Amino acid sequence: MPEREYDVVLFGATGFVGRLVAAYLAQAAPPDLRIALAGRSREKLVAVAGGLPASSRHWPLVEADTDDPASLTRMAESTRVLVTTVGPYQRYGLPVVEACARAGTHYADLTGEVLFVRQAIDRCDAIARETGARLVHAAGYDSIPSDLSVFLLAERAREDGAGGLTDVRLVATVRGGVSGGTIDSMRAQVEAMATDRTLRRVIGDPYALSPDRSAEPATRQPPDAMPPALAAEGRWTAPFVMAPFNTRIVRRSNALQEWSYGRGLRYGESMSTGRGITGAFTAAGVTTGLAAAFGAMAFAPTRALLDRVLPAPGSGPSESAREKGFFRMIVDADTESGRRYRATAAGKGDPGYAATSVMLGEAGLALALDEDRLPERAGSLTPSTALGDVLVERLRAAGHTYEVKPL
Repeated sequence: MPEREYDVVLFGATGFVGRLVAAYLAQAAPPDLRIALAGRSREKLVAVAGGLPASSRHWPLVEADTDDPASLTRMAESTRVLVTTVGPYQRYGLPVVEACARAGTHYADLTGEVLFVRQAIDRCDAIARETGARLVHAAGYDSIPSDLSVFLLAERAREDGAGGLTDVRLVATVRGGVSGGTIDSMRAQVEAMATDRTLRRVIGDPYALSPDRSAEPATRQPPDAMPPALAAEGRWTAPFVMAPFNTRIVRRSNALQEWSYGRGLRYGESMSTGRGITGAFTAAGVTTGLAAAFGAMAFAPTRALLDRVLPAPGSGPSESAREKGFFRMIVDADTESGRRYRATAAGKGDPGYAATSVMLGEAGLALALDEDRLPERAGSLTPSTALGDVLVERLRAAGHTYEVKPL
């Protein structure tokens, strides 16, 4: 890559999550790393920079707007790595990722939107493979814990000669708030499907993000919305709102690596709701509530009513709530040999915000600082296929847990 003005540009630095990522980079990045903050409003960028530690207040400011393609091109060409929190990506993301692909600039985002990733693959993957750009989608709580956990399980099974993975089941335990940005992303996908019904088939396809749909095995995958069930440890589970996206990222990772996790991989996710009668009632409530919320969002009149009560874009949990949050993912895997393994991914802080700022920040730092150690891949990638063990090491050093043990 030719010499660039910056090592990392953070686009969307004035947004709720963008400010958290900026604060994390100010703490975690080496002092000689050339970081710039980017957004539409210079005035707001100045305010964000002013709230950073004294050593980071000198970071350059870059004005760029998703409605101004020339500004996106200039921004992409000025940096080795672009990290973006500007969403919903379905509305605003494609011009950004395309500018990076054409400039040969490494890229990382926080998307949890199947339709956006599919469109980005179709429009940018071939270009990025020619220019050498690593385009890393889903580099936050969507979908790093899921993606790296299965990556580590497959790696351990290979090392032990246990064969490929077969049935893999993730159960998530989380405490965290919901932001207006997350809700706006859901709304953007619902609106897209309302205007183009063919997109519903894309959303419903378990291999929607495959690099070669025709080469996928005929393996029947678990449903995205698993009904309430009693897990082996006596905990009740309910549908996990992020499963329809995370599962497709994991399956893309498998396919991008020539199905090295296993041709017969069956992967599903659910959410823990607790034990006993309370856990059972909570599981039933979560299941009903999610179905009602998605149903209401699908119709314009009820969607307008929801807009009055749901958090607005740019908002998020308080600092106190973020500090009290946590995530813990338990991933049990069967293998072709019959041996079983369990992966654990965990971290402190609200998963969608405090923990996500660590994940996205470390993904950006890995792209900028560890390029010689990363897998030799380019194009539209996932966290595990782009960053692999390097990101695992970085997240462990940042205080997150990623471990695998035999059962």
